[in-house]
Amino acid sequence: MRRLLLVAAAAGGALAAAAAGARWGLAHQAAAARAVIGKPLGEEALAADRTWRKKHGDRIELLLLGDSIAAGLGATKPKHTLGAQLARRLGRRTERAVRLHTAAVVGSESSALLAQLAGLPASYRPDVAVLVVGGNDVTHRVPVADSVRYLGEAVEALQESGCVVVVGTCPDLSALAALPQPLRSLAGTSSRRLATAQQREALRLGARAVSLSDVVGPFFLSQPDSMFAVDRFHPSSEGYKRTAKAILPSVLAALGYAEDVPFGHHAPRAG
Repeated sequence: MRRLLLVAAAAGGALAAAAAGARWGLAHQAAAARAVIGKPLGEEALAADRTWRKKHGDRIELLLLGDSIAAGLGATKPKHTLGAQLARRLGRRTERAVRLHTAAVVGSESSALLAQLAGLPASYRPDVAVLVVGGNDVTHRVPVADSVRYLGEAVEALQESGCVVVVGTCPDLSALAALPQPLRSLAGTSSRRLATAQQREALRLGARAVSLSDVVGPFFLSQPDSMFAVDRFHPSSEGYKRTAKAILPSVLAALGYAEDVPFGHHAPRAG
């Protein structure tokens, strides 16, 4: 019996050591990835805020909140950022001018959303806000409940000002070749879990949600060379073009310019 106990203790110690080693390995991979991702692109996205399709008049105020994707990091020209691509398409479809205001900040987690709102001019009143956030929450292991709570607070604050809201849920990070395995698989699982929770919270509050994993994820998986920027983490100009086209139907619907939305777009239930 004593020998069995000693063997069991040794086995338990080995398993504990293996688990600790695995945790250290994942932490080391995550730290290494964070040290490399985005560095070739700098820390700030190109400035694209202006009035697009100005000749149309009857201006729509479009606000972008969130992280580096919402800010457009990786685009090679200002007109290629997510906000500019979306504003141009929105103006074309509505035949109205669209003034873009990008409050998104590179590196932001969901906890930064209220601060981004607080930094807006007191007189600013957006008509529609697009929120894209969550990737940094995943890589920094922010609990899903906390991420969703921060998102919900931002959505409610926007709605109180009379703004309609579209949430682009967290992209599927398993598409990121810049992340080594097994970190990539774990990040993919975590990002999908967060995206599901974000969608549920957005719909609960009466906002619209776009599953970026569903509507653009397949393009990033099948065409990584064109969809990703040089850091292999952020979208390229082509990636932002595809993402803007994918988000547009929900923005049009939120503003009352469309009723039906395609697969991957989710509207809150009436009543």
